[in-house]
Amino acid sequence: MTFDFAPADALSIPLHVVGSNALEDWLGDQDARVAAWVRTTGFKAALGTHQLLPGEDGSLAMVLAGYGDAAARARGRFHLAAVAQALPEGSYHLVGLAPERAEEEALGWLLTAYAFDRYKTQKPGKARLKAPDGVDAARLCAIAEGEALTRDLINTPASDMGPSDLEAACVGLASRFGASVDVIRGDALLDHNFPLIHTVGRAAADAPRLIDLHWGEAGPALTLVGKGVTFDTGGLNLKPGNSMALMKKDMGGAATVLGLAHMIMALGLPLRLRVLIPAVENAVSANAFRPGDILTSRKGLTVEINNTDAEGRLVLADALAYGAEANPDLMISMATLTGAARVALGPDLSPCFTDDDALAQALQSQGDAVADPLWRLPFHEPYEAMIEPGIADLDNAPGGGFAGAITAALFLRRFVGDARYVHFDIYGWNPSAAPARPKGGVGMGARAILSALPEALPDVAP
Repeated sequence: MTFDFAPADALSIPLHVVGSNALEDWLGDQDARVAAWVRTTGFKAALGTHQLLPGEDGSLAMVLAGYGDAAARARGRFHLAAVAQALPEGSYHLVGLAPERAEEEALGWLLTAYAFDRYKTQKPGKARLKAPDGVDAARLCAIAEGEALTRDLINTPASDMGPSDLEAACVGLASRFGASVDVIRGDALLDHNFPLIHTVGRAAADAPRLIDLHWGEAGPALTLVGKGVTFDTGGLNLKPGNSMALMKKDMGGAATVLGLAHMIMALGLPLRLRVLIPAVENAVSANAFRPGDILTSRKGLTVEINNTDAEGRLVLADALAYGAEANPDLMISMATLTGAARVALGPDLSPCFTDDDALAQALQSQGDAVADPLWRLPFHEPYEAMIEPGIADLDNAPGGGFAGAITAALFLRRFVGDARYVHFDIYGWNPSAAPARPKGGVGMGARAILSALPEALPDVAP
């Protein structure tokens, strides 16, 4: 899906952004007819509201967009997107918006054009915005396209998004930007020493695979690893029906790193990008792996299987070990990994884990700046004993119910060696519609990472 702003030379309707405490001052600067109309209609400039203002000939002369107060704005993001979706088709330009809010609101406006219409006709917003002054329009369009890719991949059901379909999506993205893709499938995973990926995915009709995308010839090396479990039944530890209902989104980590890869390649950032996606379906069959099995990973660490529904960390382990062998300057994993992360932070806030304090600060500050919030959780060393079962090196599902997100992150860290590493335990799903964020698949953390790359990898220009 492509996104764009209205042409700079197009005729456009002014959209005045006015906070609730500034409405009377704004009305004082208007002619009596406009002020009377606004007061008569009862417009109070509440956040997300708007008022159409007709000209003397009855045509639309301007729009007044309510921007509420600071307390109301702090409770959400992309506030003007709510107005944009309600406007008549046409071109608009913003008046009165604080410059520091322009990028967020312009991106939100772009994203009102998103709709997942593969199976049913949808009605995205049709109002187009001229790029505000000082905003990098091309950058925002690339970001919106990457986000749309992530949403489309997550929203697609497993009937049309199995491991082979995820591979096809990677190949399509690579073809667009001149990247290369190598894929190891099925029993060849054993020949190339990816035993955990093979074990988790071998029960499915669509063979497991490791997808390896490369782009860029110079600059620092960035490796993105995304969990690509295209559907998760829970395996022999079968999920109940309600818990299985959203498991098409269990490849949300893969979808998010592909959306981020789109942004990086579209913007031509000077780095060497690698994307590793272990793509599997965790299915039930005669050859499904079992509770109590002990598996040997690519790195040689043994893992006792105490729950086949904790499969994501297994496939990531082999992919992370493989990625670390190339000594990248930064490695990032993204996965819809634990329910514990949702209990801790809810669906809207991404927990991230890293031992690098400066990098954590850069991610959090940039996440706040670009309306992509996250929160650092610790690699808490005393919990290392919780992932050591006694008869194997690692336990894939320690009992007790405590610190599930942290113990999963500690498990993954065992496979990255000395690499600079960040792990995101994302949800990948918006449970209820919000401005510019319809119910369904959603990217989390990608824009924060993109904005933090110049600090994380100093040779990468903004």
